[in-house]
Amino acid sequence: MGSSAEDSSRTVWRNADAVCFDVDSTVCQDEGIDELAKFCGRYNEVSKLTKEAMTGKLEFKEALRQRLGIIRPSLNQMRDLIRTRPPKLTPGVRELVAELQHRKIPVYLISGGFRGLVGPVALELNIPLQNIYANRLKFFLNGDYAGFDEEEPTCRSGGKGEVIRFLKAKNDYSNVVLIGDGATDLEACPPADAFIGFGGNVIREEVRAKAKWYVTDFQELIDALD
Repeated sequence: MGSSAEDSSRTVWRNADAVCFDVDSTVCQDEGIDELAKFCGRYNEVSKLTKEAMTGKLEFKEALRQRLGIIRPSLNQMRDLIRTRPPKLTPGVRELVAELQHRKIPVYLISGGFRGLVGPVALELNIPLQNIYANRLKFFLNGDYAGFDEEEPTCRSGGKGEVIRFLKAKNDYSNVVLIGDGATDLEACPPADAFIGFGGNVIREEVRAKAKWYVTDFQELIDALD
């Protein structure tokens, strides 16, 4: 991509009226579903499917269904994971979110991961819980795994774009920026007005090749606000 494409993204960034972050491997250093799989002793079977989903080789909802079918996390396992493994935030994200909030720019977390795991991340960053768009796990009364809410847009390919379209219509935003590391983030621009690829935790070559603006350090985004 030429620098003019990057320049246009930088202009949207400087004039952003809302900023949406992917969570896994962007705001956090790891992939929530992989951490859940490790915790439940199912990591090896699940990580291969995660890679296929992130590179777009496997349709997202199908990958989610297959991985959760292997893990089958109980409500107690989810609670234990949240209690014993606090989120590992990516260096610089706390400062970036604080700077956006200081400028009165609303921040949203849009994740293909799970609301239960994203909630603690939002609390760490002082992001309102109603600004989370993520998947909901379902449990039977005894706490056993009962599937996931298939109505959530974030459980399917194209879902992040649906959320952004909804936010723009609801709040009349005209400069929405999405920051993320994966194929599901890249495909959400448009309707996002700019996409910034993030490679600070993992570099996905397809995303780096197609993103008009690609950064590996959140400090670059803080500096570019001025």
